[in-house]
Amino acid sequence: MTSSEQIRAELAAEGKPVLLGFSRGKDSIAAWLAMREAGIEVVPYHLYLVPGLRFIEDSRKFYEDFFQTPILNLPHPTLYRWLNSLLFQPPERAAVIEAAQLPEPTYEEVADMIREDLGHAGAWNADGVRAADSPNRRMAMVTHGPKRDSVRKVSIVWDWRIADVRDALKRHNCPLPEEYTWFGRSFDGLDFRFLDPIRQHAPDDYERILQWFPLADLEVFRRNLAA
Repeated sequence: MTSSEQIRAELAAEGKPVLLGFSRGKDSIAAWLAMREAGIEVVPYHLYLVPGLRFIEDSRKFYEDFFQTPILNLPHPTLYRWLNSLLFQPPERAAVIEAAQLPEPTYEEVADMIREDLGHAGAWNADGVRAADSPNRRMAMVTHGPKRDSVRKVSIVWDWRIADVRDALKRHNCPLPEEYTWFGRSFDGLDFRFLDPIRQHAPDDYERILQWFPLADLEVFRRNLAA
């Protein structure tokens, strides 16, 4: 397979902007740093799981300042899926949510909407997926490759190991988001491993989560009771 270094060189030679799904996680940060080093113009977009969480917004704004680049902020497809499946919703909300008939866009559809809105037709859509991150990701990389022309998707640091990620962060003096000290990664779900640390470290954001998913409190109650 083509090395990620060669892929970045090819994209740089094309001289066109490249979208980047920016989760604020270590791999997406490394992907941005790698593309910046290669001279690629990055068009980052962030997909939020719960609207208006302060620790997320503060982090996103920090990276806007760090990279001197605005980061488009849009709803994550998972947010629609959670709502449509009535995740942590009380019975009285069910009829309202079902009547709303919320769409469930795919990642590819989100990228297409960004391309159309920003006038970047045909732009590659990059991510920070690394083959070494898990057996499933390695298998996906072997099966589909790091660059999929059909959906204009590219895994821009696919062959990097965790040491490469750490080196890039250190080289550019780029810190990880605060939540890495809470749960060792960026915010990625509504299960106990995320909810309880948020409840402890960012109580206002925890209350914000409960505004959208009122019964999420039961997840914390259940696990603490079992402990």
